[in-house]
Amino acid sequence: MTIQSATPNTVSWPENDPATWRHLPTEYTPLDDERVQSLLTAEWERFTAQTPGSAAHHARALDPLPLGVPSSFQYWDPYPIAIESAKGAWLTDVDGRQLLDLSMGFGAMLVGHLNPAVVAAVMEVLQRGTLFVTPSPSATEVAERFQRRFNIDQVRFANSGTEADMYAVRAARAYTGRKAIIKIEGGYHGGYDGLSVSVKPEVAEAGPEDAPVPVTPFEVEPGTVYVVPYNNLSRLGEILADHGKEIAAVVMEPVLENIGIVVPDEGYLAGVRAMCDEHGVLLVFDEVKTGLTAGYAGAAQRLGVTPDLVSLAKSIGGGLPLAAFGGRKEVMDTISDWRMPHFGTYNGNPLVMAAAAAVDDICTEEALAMAEAVNDGALAAADEIIARYELPAHTVGFGVKGAITWSPAPVRNYRDYKRTDFGIAELSWLWGVNRGVLTPPGLDEQWLVSLAHTPADMDLLVGHFAELAETLRT
Repeated sequence: MTIQSATPNTVSWPENDPATWRHLPTEYTPLDDERVQSLLTAEWERFTAQTPGSAAHHARALDPLPLGVPSSFQYWDPYPIAIESAKGAWLTDVDGRQLLDLSMGFGAMLVGHLNPAVVAAVMEVLQRGTLFVTPSPSATEVAERFQRRFNIDQVRFANSGTEADMYAVRAARAYTGRKAIIKIEGGYHGGYDGLSVSVKPEVAEAGPEDAPVPVTPFEVEPGTVYVVPYNNLSRLGEILADHGKEIAAVVMEPVLENIGIVVPDEGYLAGVRAMCDEHGVLLVFDEVKTGLTAGYAGAAQRLGVTPDLVSLAKSIGGGLPLAAFGGRKEVMDTISDWRMPHFGTYNGNPLVMAAAAAVDDICTEEALAMAEAVNDGALAAADEIIARYELPAHTVGFGVKGAITWSPAPVRNYRDYKRTDFGIAELSWLWGVNRGVLTPPGLDEQWLVSLAHTPADMDLLVGHFAELAETLRT
């Protein structure tokens, strides 16, 4: 085997912030592609042998549900695992298998499945009423809690991250009187047309790496959207210089979590903030996937850059459908003066407000720090395995989320992500699934350590990763 030097990490990463865990290999040995494909074939055969109940369920579901699933991301070929119940950090599938859940609803289950405090709060509300469609003290209380935790002036509730992002864009347009937006290539912001451009475009259609062109799905009518690479202030500056007077907002995840975990370069987010201020453009942070998984007050405060608006969902709701958007009062005044009407029958309903208050109580700084320590321990153990077996991979973590990225070089943007090894990523994911560890079904997601996970749980993930590494080298 030929040992190769890894691409040097010439990027300046925030060294004083443990949020951006990163350890790049100094050298690696290339993998045998034929070996990877042989193992992948064997693992898919093992998968189908283990999951006849899921196969039968999927065959039934194909009749009433397109793709046999309620949401398209839940589908994978030949069929997804069907789950019957969950508790804490564990799932039970229709075949009776116990699976360690490291997907945790992409962060929605941060406090664990059936967290006793959330269950008690929701059960209490079930005795008093689930939907009033009038103001309720519970919504006011949660809004006050979010003011304090996330340091925002005002907040409105919604039911999904898609809604929160959509209304944040509408508020930015109403406030600035402009229509165009800028988004990050490879960034995902739900199903709203205006943000569905260049989510995961084909590179052949997406133009130059440093100056990508928008790639718009056929069914989408987004309006004017400019697309820029993540971690590239130069291109953002060019777009703002040429089109700043028509741009309402830059909409971005502060940490990209649609393509693994991609952390910002030192000074990048501060540079985005400064450029937005220079051109009178609002900065909108989509914290649907970061939020409380990034730490007590979200990624914005952890990374020290304050947006004009922030959207939240998933982790704030304890497993119930809750989202929110909020920020500077002068921007939220577009709702108060009816420049931007905001409606929703279920917004701030008592059921989800009870869950949100319970989550706010549970997710103390101490509790989240303990979960993050468990995550850091798993990342460190994975680093040791990567080094021992000279794998062309590295770990990245942010808060309670972690990922093994199958590239020896840092991934700083979407094009870097497209150069990672998707074959071994699929094998690594399937290897865990077949041994009772369920990480998200995409090859571009990250695991999540909830408040219910223990170091022993994460030892299962690490142990199976070590077995895979050894198998790859034998």
